[in-house]
Amino acid sequence: MRQIVLDTETTGLSPQAGHRIIEIGAVELINRRLTGRQFHYYLHPDREIDYGAQKVHGITLEFLADKPRFHEITDAFLEFIRDAELIIHNATFDTAFINAELTRVSKKLGAIEDYAQILDTLPLARKKHPGQKNSLDALVKRYEVEHFARDLHGALLDAQILAQVYLAMTGGQADLSFEMASAPDTRGESLTPTQNASDYTVIYADAEELIAHEQLLKKIKKEAQHGQCLWLQE
Repeated sequence: MRQIVLDTETTGLSPQAGHRIIEIGAVELINRRLTGRQFHYYLHPDREIDYGAQKVHGITLEFLADKPRFHEITDAFLEFIRDAELIIHNATFDTAFINAELTRVSKKLGAIEDYAQILDTLPLARKKHPGQKNSLDALVKRYEVEHFARDLHGALLDAQILAQVYLAMTGGQADLSFEMASAPDTRGESLTPTQNASDYTVIYADAEELIAHEQLLKKIKKEAQHGQCLWLQE
């Protein structure tokens, strides 16, 4: 299962008013695991950046002076997201901007929906947490994704944050069992009775995996019937 978590930053709020994408960032998940592959570009918009937008992301036109235009990275972008499921928070905003950019390049390119399925995490969060704030910042606090700190928004950083939030929001004990049963082991062949365990190198979890594991255990404890998780040491 290949998923791409994506976010954009723009010159303003409306592609219909001629606003453009100035940053696009995406990270890859396969079988609900971050692969380390990512797609990230700053883009020159050929127009001014609204003051309100600049306060959100801090990107200036001067910084973008030597950056490529969207048409220069279109082929690489479409190849990166092709046949994946795109995970986007408030997807209607980002897809409207992406589709406007694709149309500027060529009407023959079609829409982003022609290349990938779209999963919008905003209605997913609203369904799971009705009547509560479901902005990305609110979800970060709710799911205790605390190892990300930012004063300004950024497309790649927000895609990385959303990936952690999505995994926490759609995780739980059932998903853990499913992943353990179905996810392929990419670190070596299984040990058989004829093999010697001492011949194998122990590969320890990295910092990112430890954080994700700790978050999952806290979620299991929170949702458990008696508020207990045997694997969580406190």
